[in-house]
Amino acid sequence: MTPVILIVEDPRDWAAYLPARHLMTAQQYLDSNTQFGSGRVQVINLCRSYRYLSPGYYCSLLAEGRGHRVIPSVRTVNDLSRKALYGLHLESLEATLDKAMKKRRQDGDRLTVKVFFGHTEQAGLEELARQLFDQMPCPILQVEFRRRDHWAVESVKATSLHQLKGKEEDAFAAALEQFNAKVWRKSSTRRKYRYDLAMLVNPDEKLPPSDKVALRKFIRAGAELGINVEPIGRADYPRLAEYDALFIRETTALGDHTYQFARKAEQEGMVVMDDPGSILRCTNKIYFAELMQAHQVAVPKTRFLFRDNRHDAAALVEELGLPVVLKIPDGSFSRGISKADSVEALDKALVEYFKQSAVVLAQEFMYTDFDWRVGILNNRPLFACQYFMSKGHWQIYNHAGGKTQAGRARTLAVQEVPAKVLRTALKAARLMGNGLYGVDLKQSGDRVVVVEVNDNPNVDSGVEDKWLGDDLYRQIMLEFLRRMEGRRLGLPS
Repeated sequence: MTPVILIVEDPRDWAAYLPARHLMTAQQYLDSNTQFGSGRVQVINLCRSYRYLSPGYYCSLLAEGRGHRVIPSVRTVNDLSRKALYGLHLESLEATLDKAMKKRRQDGDRLTVKVFFGHTEQAGLEELARQLFDQMPCPILQVEFRRRDHWAVESVKATSLHQLKGKEEDAFAAALEQFNAKVWRKSSTRRKYRYDLAMLVNPDEKLPPSDKVALRKFIRAGAELGINVEPIGRADYPRLAEYDALFIRETTALGDHTYQFARKAEQEGMVVMDDPGSILRCTNKIYFAELMQAHQVAVPKTRFLFRDNRHDAAALVEELGLPVVLKIPDGSFSRGISKADSVEALDKALVEYFKQSAVVLAQEFMYTDFDWRVGILNNRPLFACQYFMSKGHWQIYNHAGGKTQAGRARTLAVQEVPAKVLRTALKAARLMGNGLYGVDLKQSGDRVVVVEVNDNPNVDSGVEDKWLGDDLYRQIMLEFLRRMEGRRLGLPS
């Protein structure tokens, strides 16, 4: 069971609540580190102030130095000290705020709300409170909203326990109990493992990177190696630091929670795949194309088109030929990609694409019966597949008619992959990092080009595992084990 230390500046601040076993004053915590040691210790810092060089500030600072999990972290404390810093976290909340306020039909131009561990008593603002806590984890936040042309967050500040009254004390106690339960309550099953790995999944995702059978095989492979692999979801963000590693098995995007999970895991010193750097490099096709060309990795002929520039479709066709493939920067699973068979179709498609993105990729069309996919883990080839085009379609996935159809797949031993395909795949993956990648390539005669590198490639039962079987899952879990052991010993990944 993970010890939970509650820190207050004055014992009287806790007078309204039930006695807590590990309640300490700030001075007691600062004076001694012998009681709990390091490792799985959760510190909840409830000091009256976190201002720079105050006892509250030093409690968070020393907690991090001792290897304890602490809320708020020094980073959060610093972010909350100035609007120029915490304002960076608020841009992504504007849509949630507008939606919530419209539903509330809020009277007046100002509203003050207290948020306790991501919870609020204010009806309709629960999701906003959760997102604020995700961005700035702090026990008690006071948030002021103001309406001018539209509702916006005027200020966010940490507030203290001794300032709460009546119902606020009840709300705080309930939120603390819920947060505390997530921190330390573990099943007896988890306690017998050496490491805990969180596997981020979305059961409702239509095209997940791994199917349910594959997820079960990851869990079983981890258990055999002494790793407890636990599926988690978006709502488990506040307790992410409880784990030793994060494995993302949900389609990643820079603008959603998957990237936030990866960033938080990295900040907590956890082993993580996909790491945030890989997500950044792989998910944006503009960045990817520029990176590949800068390092002389062959890709289809590519041109960047910008919304505010005039485009000569005829000249583009002259350069790239027909058909021309158009892509928005962050499409996935064949979405956000289309093929123009004429100059007129190209002009029409660009009008629609520029409504979605300021930049569009135009590429030459290379027809092949199949795409290569080479799975690479820590710069070593892991599996190889040939993904055939969907029947009667020019892509692997066909989303026409509201139903998604995929072409068949053939799995091969890595040794059967043509040497040039393998060399090109490894070179492309090396530019992305040392994680788990799926490199998609096209081969036409002697010409081999990289189409994209996926930061969380498909690992599905009966497809990618058809050659290696259960050993595919074991090898991925072995890499997690190697990295977690390395972190424990202070070795680089």
